[in-house]
Amino acid sequence: MEYILQMKGITKEFPGVRALNNVTFFVKKGEIHALCGENGAGKSTLMKILTGVYPYGTYKGEIYLDGKEVKFKSIKESQDAGIAIIHQELALVEEMSVAENILLSNDLMRRKYIDWNLIFAESLKWLKEVGLDIDPQTKVKQLSVGKQQLVEIAKALTLNAKIIVLDEPTAALTKNEVEVLMGILRNLKKKGVTCIYISHKLSEVLEIADTVTVLRDGETISTDPIEKLTEETIITKMVGRKITDIYPYKKREIGPIILEVNDWAVVQKSTGKKIINHVSFSLKKGEILGIAGLMGAGRTELFSSLVGYYPGHVTGTIKVDGKEKRIRNPRDAIEAGIAYVSEDRKRYGLVLGMNIIQNTTLSSLKKVMRYQLIDQTIELKTAQEINDKVKLKAPNLEIKVSQLSGGNQQKVVISKWLLNDPKVLILDEPTRGIDVGAKYEIYKIINELATQGVGIILISSELPEILGMSDRILVMAGGQITGELKRDEASQEKIMTYATGGTKR
Repeated sequence: MEYILQMKGITKEFPGVRALNNVTFFVKKGEIHALCGENGAGKSTLMKILTGVYPYGTYKGEIYLDGKEVKFKSIKESQDAGIAIIHQELALVEEMSVAENILLSNDLMRRKYIDWNLIFAESLKWLKEVGLDIDPQTKVKQLSVGKQQLVEIAKALTLNAKIIVLDEPTAALTKNEVEVLMGILRNLKKKGVTCIYISHKLSEVLEIADTVTVLRDGETISTDPIEKLTEETIITKMVGRKITDIYPYKKREIGPIILEVNDWAVVQKSTGKKIINHVSFSLKKGEILGIAGLMGAGRTELFSSLVGYYPGHVTGTIKVDGKEKRIRNPRDAIEAGIAYVSEDRKRYGLVLGMNIIQNTTLSSLKKVMRYQLIDQTIELKTAQEINDKVKLKAPNLEIKVSQLSGGNQQKVVISKWLLNDPKVLILDEPTRGIDVGAKYEIYKIINELATQGVGIILISSELPEILGMSDRILVMAGGQITGELKRDEASQEKIMTYATGGTKR
């Protein structure tokens, strides 16, 4: 089988950092080729070179497409050559409709007079391809992160590319949506389309890939056919050492109830629809409470409304340490001792244009102020101490958080909230888009906080994560809690039964 893509001796440097060092990456025509590595290994940088984000002349090395050398100077040149990429950071225009986003680069959108009936009909065809049953006139900002991801995939499919690069395509997808995507990739393979699949979910890599290339510290470690690999061997190649226990659960003493939520209901402002239907639950001191459920179950809506963030009409009561709290906004939540780490760290957890120090202290400025002014010496010391605790990896604390890997960005978000000394820490998809090594470190942070008596609420779409880290599990469906499981009785099958509305608690 001939190589459709050959990248030889690729070296890319940023100020003070060599991101790629003599990387070689060969991809066969019509295969699904997985590219694995920890955050910061160089995967995204390599793909940005391939797709013209980093133009020819900003890197060393050679790229051959169908045996001919190419020197892309722009994204458009790469697209015109038949390469499409679905970035980990979604590239959608939120104020535009689904149809407009899908066909943004299409000639149908560039005519003097746009035939909207034709636009909507064409977009419906592509939505059907990705199994998405929505009105194409819906604005993208009204969609969940998972549905936005599927719109991004539909958009890429319209380009009829020879090579499609998928950078963490399933990070925000439900199990059913992942299965739809896998079916799409298999169909593309049958049609001779080549896919480069970047993912930290190694079970998916083993299911879908033909070949796996591993990068570590900006260098090519290996390229192997999938038959020669296991999850353990890929992890060892990625991190350079064996990780014997991916979910380092630590048994600990669990104290009295720290958080009580009673008869909690939320009505969406825009539609008047009840999205959380009279939910009640409790959390104990030092407990890790897992929250499972399919997309649309209401997990994020429930917990973002508890901290005063979700725009809806709310009824019900919250008690912290037995005292009722009125939480109207995130500031009230912070003062009540509740911290919330959003599922979308770049959008709601960080200010990407600020440095690590500023992001870390943003929600606790009083701790670093003297005489009503920020004392930069105290601020630096405070940020350094808390980020040392979470083992942040960064050249220095003055670089912008946008320059950090996903795992280290998440550590900064966690550091920010730890500075508030929370009694309750809500983690919404805390390891989404993070490599296995960084996940392991975040799990250790979660264990340590629970050992110190912090009540942890862990919301995750990854069932092995929920099963591996939780003391107790609540399952949601249709805005209600449909099941409760203790650690020793929980299984994926039981969770899925409750998640599909099988039993109400």
